[in-house]
Amino acid sequence: MDNRFIKKLQGLAQLTANDKAALLDATSAPRAYAARQDLIREGDEPGPMFVVLEGWVCRYKILPTGTRQILAFLMPGDACDLHIKLLAEMDHSIQAITPSLVATVSRDRMNAMLDGHPNIAKAMYSAQLVDEGILRAWIVSMGRRSSTERVAHLICELYLRARSIGLTGEGHFDLPLSQLVLADALGMTAVHINRVLKELRLSGAMALNRGSVTILDPVKLIHVAGFDENYLHRRLRQAG
Repeated sequence: MDNRFIKKLQGLAQLTANDKAALLDATSAPRAYAARQDLIREGDEPGPMFVVLEGWVCRYKILPTGTRQILAFLMPGDACDLHIKLLAEMDHSIQAITPSLVATVSRDRMNAMLDGHPNIAKAMYSAQLVDEGILRAWIVSMGRRSSTERVAHLICELYLRARSIGLTGEGHFDLPLSQLVLADALGMTAVHINRVLKELRLSGAMALNRGSVTILDPVKLIHVAGFDENYLHRRLRQAG
């Protein structure tokens, strides 16, 4: 099995064979999670850093009304909260969307890797900055983009993120997210997002099938979204 965590980090910094061996050892005993199983819940005491090796995971909050807001999608290779142990308790929950393999790295072990492997430290801090850029882009979407722009923007983002770790084909990629999950991430109802997806399909921009997305016209989809990939800092990856 390819280690997507190492693949992601070596796109952000030059990793030596020793660096890769340390990362491989730290993530060598992942735990399997079922779909919709929580890794950790809001209010729990923070523990180790989670590293997603296979499957899709999300951060989320449940409102007093019982509705859910998804705050982020985590793909294979993504890590959750480098310094989360500094907090007294979790302010959100993390849940597997699909069956997933997730490794845990203790704070002490991660600190030792950061101290002993400066290339890993550079890659991890760079990854954290990219995550913060993604969060800012989501805030802009929720506050200022129309529903159609919001959907198109998210699809553009997820495609590029998937491509960076080798999970895409020619103009398509696996997207194991139901319309309800997408609605919870985009602040929309399932009925509304169904209507938007139909509009994007009829416009010839993209088509969402069961478990996958086909980008029919990349230029049109980018135009609809008003998409600018600078917040993903792919130039940083290329430099790395």
